[in-house]
Amino acid sequence: MHPPPSSQSDVVLDVRNMTTEFTTKWGRVRAVDDVSYQVRRGETLGVVGESGSGKSVTALSIMRLVPSPAGRIVGGEVFLNGRDLLKLSDKEMSKVRGGEISMILQDPMQALNPVFTVGQQVGETIRIHEGLRGRPLADKVIEALKKVRIPAPERRVKDYPHQLSGGMRQRVVGAIGISSSPSVVIADEPTTSLDVTIQAAYLRLLRQLQDEYGLAIVFITHDFGVVAKMCHRVAVMYAGRIVEMADVRTIFNNPLHEYTKALIGSVPRMDADGDRLPQLDGQPPLLHDLPAGDAFAPRSKLEFSPEDAGVRPELVEVEEGHWVQLSRPSVAAFDHYSHMVSYG
Repeated sequence: MHPPPSSQSDVVLDVRNMTTEFTTKWGRVRAVDDVSYQVRRGETLGVVGESGSGKSVTALSIMRLVPSPAGRIVGGEVFLNGRDLLKLSDKEMSKVRGGEISMILQDPMQALNPVFTVGQQVGETIRIHEGLRGRPLADKVIEALKKVRIPAPERRVKDYPHQLSGGMRQRVVGAIGISSSPSVVIADEPTTSLDVTIQAAYLRLLRQLQDEYGLAIVFITHDFGVVAKMCHRVAVMYAGRIVEMADVRTIFNNPLHEYTKALIGSVPRMDADGDRLPQLDGQPPLLHDLPAGDAFAPRSKLEFSPEDAGVRPELVEVEEGHWVQLSRPSVAAFDHYSHMVSYG
């Protein structure tokens, strides 16, 4: 069972039961497994998990940028402002991508081309989606740089990426992302390469842009500290699936999945007494060699019998807006949820 499609008019991105597979030498690997979530106008959804959990592949699937022919979206629907992106032709999708929905990548040095100026790279998106040329295009580029608080944008348009600091390069990538006034921005760990001070400034900038333009943001991260500052709701991913999803307050105050608890416990606290941070033993499973049934069972602190570990848990709504995968041992620990789950 999955979160039902929302009928509210402010939902701009509605991902329903999306599944993405890759063909490898080990056979077919399911990197995104039946993922569903919605994002509303002016809302930030955090997508959290360790490397390899499926966060970035989910984003690439939404953008229709999964590497082909190895990768393929094999199921689901992705509605952007009511239109299913998976049914669009490549030509139609190229008009949507960068216009109605855009992506801020993790590493600005890889996202920016070193042989083109800042002005040329910001201007390319505007020229393609708005058809501007000449002076109107130059003015729009400067306006986009001003939006992301780049000082002296009239001079910076002539600079090359290597002439900018890391924080400035990330702002340029942000300017490209918002230059054509998209409804949705997917930010794929945009602060990973920034130091703590610059990271805080960049997060403030994203929130200001969201408030000014009503952006819906999908914020991909592995850091629950960033989630607390940035997000309204959280989807926790593990082995290609969402294992828990709720608003930020609920996730921090009442996490139910063992994986969510471990991630939150790994966040350093100023009021800690100096003890070591909790440790989640083991490694995420290899997607081509997933355990039968519950993928998290080998790392869980709950006691799983072989029979329990072989049962694939479903995502259920334990209270309004709070979805979680309930394994058999976790249902036993929270017996007031037992009526919600039938394992057959």
